[in-house]
Amino acid sequence: MTIQPPSSSQDVFIPGEPTDSAVVPEGDRVGKGAIHLVHLYPREMSIYGDLGNTRALAARIRRHGYSPVVHQHHPGTAFPETVHLVLGGGGQDSGQVRVEEDLAQIADRLRGLAADGTPMLMICGMYQLFGNAFITVEGKRLPGLGILDVTTQGNAKRMIGPVVLDTEFGDVVGYENHSGSTTLGPGQAAFGTVKSGFGNNGTDQTEGARTGNVFGSYLHGPILPANPALADALIALAAERATGRPFEPAGQDDAFADEARTRQVRRLVKR
Repeated sequence: MTIQPPSSSQDVFIPGEPTDSAVVPEGDRVGKGAIHLVHLYPREMSIYGDLGNTRALAARIRRHGYSPVVHQHHPGTAFPETVHLVLGGGGQDSGQVRVEEDLAQIADRLRGLAADGTPMLMICGMYQLFGNAFITVEGKRLPGLGILDVTTQGNAKRMIGPVVLDTEFGDVVGYENHSGSTTLGPGQAAFGTVKSGFGNNGTDQTEGARTGNVFGSYLHGPILPANPALADALIALAAERATGRPFEPAGQDDAFADEARTRQVRRLVKR
């Protein structure tokens, strides 16, 4: 594969995000520091609102007084040199096939970033690709990156609906829509415990996975606007990597997000 330099002409429009957000601000405009955020395959792997996670993080980074530098990585383009935070979304099986070759090209870089503590959030299809393998309904085994010790088996039946999780960040809500049934390897930590919904496989009450600072989850929504504690945890990790200093948060008004999350919890979870 011939690797081409990044091209803004390939970038997907993110509503509300400035067109120059991939440029590092100069002088005082950088604020507390520049945080480089990379969204993997926004065209092929960002269904069910997953680009909203990038928008939410960029907006929240600004409100905390930092400057987000938003990169979009497309198949065949050079991977950004500076990376503090990585996001990936869901996609159809056809989308996974379209990114498979490029993902193999950048696999070592992603594994190195993960091992070094770079925060990452992978949703649905990208969560599966960060695992050991995806086994299709027909029995074909598609290898993954192995960053998360999970294996996914394709099924004819889909798992669809709203979800409530118990996590270290409190209750986390979202929406799942996947046919893959994921099993955690021995010792692999889950992202959360299912209080309502299917989660990884509909049987063991686990949802997602976490290794180091890499999070995988089936929750769309997108997940971050409704769960600001999770968003801030990712930003805090990225800010420390970007600046070499502890995260310096600014006060946030999360009343609407908190109310929306609380309503979903009350509606779905029987006390």
